[in-house]
Amino acid sequence: MKHLLNTLYVSTQGAYLHKEGMSVLVEVEKQVRLRVPVHNLQSIVCFGNVICSPFLLGFCAENQVAVAFLTENGRFLASVRGSVSGNVLLRRTQYRWADDPARTLAVARAVVLAKLANARNVLLRGIRDGAGDAQELTRAAARLKALAEGLSRAADVDGLRGLEGDGGRAYFGVIGHLVTQQTEDFRFEGRSRRPPLDPFNAMLSFLYTMLMHDITGALEGVGLDPCVGYLHRDRPGRKSLALDLMEEFRPWMADRLVLSLINRKQIQPSHFEEREGGAVWLNDRGRKVVIEAWQARKQEEIRHPFLQETVRLGLFPHIQALLLARHLRGDLEAYPPMLWK
Repeated sequence: MKHLLNTLYVSTQGAYLHKEGMSVLVEVEKQVRLRVPVHNLQSIVCFGNVICSPFLLGFCAENQVAVAFLTENGRFLASVRGSVSGNVLLRRTQYRWADDPARTLAVARAVVLAKLANARNVLLRGIRDGAGDAQELTRAAARLKALAEGLSRAADVDGLRGLEGDGGRAYFGVIGHLVTQQTEDFRFEGRSRRPPLDPFNAMLSFLYTMLMHDITGALEGVGLDPCVGYLHRDRPGRKSLALDLMEEFRPWMADRLVLSLINRKQIQPSHFEEREGGAVWLNDRGRKVVIEAWQARKQEEIRHPFLQETVRLGLFPHIQALLLARHLRGDLEAYPPMLWK
């Protein structure tokens, strides 16, 4: 099993990263602030005006440490990674399956099932905790259950996408009821993406970017191409397979963390700033709060429903990528998606 290594997040503007021996050094105003041995790192994420030396980038690529560059607000720009590992036969199988309607439908159905089931369980957890309008939450949970039961009748991937879209509208239509503290400051009236228009959406977008980074690395780690998926359509520059697997993780890994930060008052209105055009972004202090919570979340342990082993949450993307690879190789009859309870 892959070990859960650290991700180094660098958000200090003007920071300079370079290598010294077998370590990564972070300098701010020519002062060394951090020194990390490369064997302790899984990836490096740089926000905004953070500079990496060319020698460090090559060093990280050689040691399979991914380096990602994001805007200061968390929008993905680019990444540097080493050569793709794994067997070329696996990737050829992945490509062939993407052109096979029956196989594509089977994998996509499993992904959508997990998304709907996990979203429903987030709502049910909220009902048990006494959050918000129980009647509205119960109605939405019932709708998600009905949509999940209807997946078997979908004749093609377009049909699945329609059911997924209906589920997303039902879920995001009531998720605001799960906010029990700071309700006026963190009112949620619908998903807004580019740009996010309120603090709740700003945190969702930020955490989805973090999740995308982790899942992309997990897929590449087992030799799969993150750009060729089954549920999301191919598009230049889009990591469709990473987006597929993200659907299993969004509700319980990211959305619940946003709710927890709000309800525990770890995140507050002062952690955000509004830009021209109404865009709302996390400020530097806010990003640090969310990043620390994200790292702590990845250290938590739960029992994986398929492996029946207790595993840190940060390893779950790697487990799901491996299970998908095993399905493609023919070792598993079907792909077992991550079902959270």
